[in-house]
Amino acid sequence: MPYDDYEAVVYDLDGTLVDLIVDWETLAADLSARLREVGVDPDRLRAWDLLTAGEEAGIGEELDAMIAERERGGARRSERRPLADEVPTVDRPVAVCSLNCEAACHIALETHDLAPAVDAVVGRDSVETRKPDPEPLLAAVRALDADPDEAVFVGDSERDAVTAERAGTAFRWVDEAG
Repeated sequence: MPYDDYEAVVYDLDGTLVDLIVDWETLAADLSARLREVGVDPDRLRAWDLLTAGEEAGIGEELDAMIAERERGGARRSERRPLADEVPTVDRPVAVCSLNCEAACHIALETHDLAPAVDAVVGRDSVETRKPDPEPLLAAVRALDADPDEAVFVGDSERDAVTAERAGTAFRWVDEAG
């Protein structure tokens, strides 16, 4: 088993276990339009910086709801990635830690029959901070009753790698796992 050195395994969701089918460009344009309405220039902002700008402008909950709606729909239409096949075979506690909202994570896991194999889910809205802050990953590890230095986080982005480093967990890239 590739995780014999760890007492718990935490996976990122989108890009690791599934691909959410979301038109991220259109969503970014919609978020940018709303930011402009409240006097925020979004032109130099990228991805999750749009949500942060919305939070600073007092419309974070509104923008988060817009994102979550698209994520939930994208989770229903999501495509299973090859690494998902290993999740039911992992013989230790398993969690998901994602930038996606928790509801979208649950929908995707249920859509692909992975929910029974996952012991805990921490989404963007499960704790007060988002990756690369370590708190979401630490919350997932705690939910598995594991120690960070005995857990591995499997992800697909530099943000995931930084999150693992900050949380004190091992990290494996999705293409190296399995």
